[in-house]
Amino acid sequence: MKSTAAVEALGALAQEHRLAVFRLLVQAGEEGMPAGAIASALDIPNSSLSFHLAHLTRAGLLQQRRDGRSLIYTADYGAMNALVGFLMENCCGGGDCAAPEASEIPTAQPEGKSA
Repeated sequence: MKSTAAVEALGALAQEHRLAVFRLLVQAGEEGMPAGAIASALDIPNSSLSFHLAHLTRAGLLQQRRDGRSLIYTADYGAMNALVGFLMENCCGGGDCAAPEASEIPTAQPEGKSA
């Protein structure tokens, strides 16, 4: 993956609703979800959702297919893996390192809250 594509993908994910859409579609798996179901699950108005879906699709993170009158959206796992691979490239200076356990990764706290 080229750095320009990585910047575009990360930029697309750097918005709360688009990140939520992408995470929902990753959870949905290969079946994907129709736009209406995404809007309902995330409580996003259809007009706003269309904008976010288009942005994620242009960034190469989503794929869409038509099923009758519905557009079905799926996460592009190849693009997601390429982005993670790009971010992890030459991890630890090429040494043998292990990714931290999920329990070791700090989580963001809601504003005004402390751990």
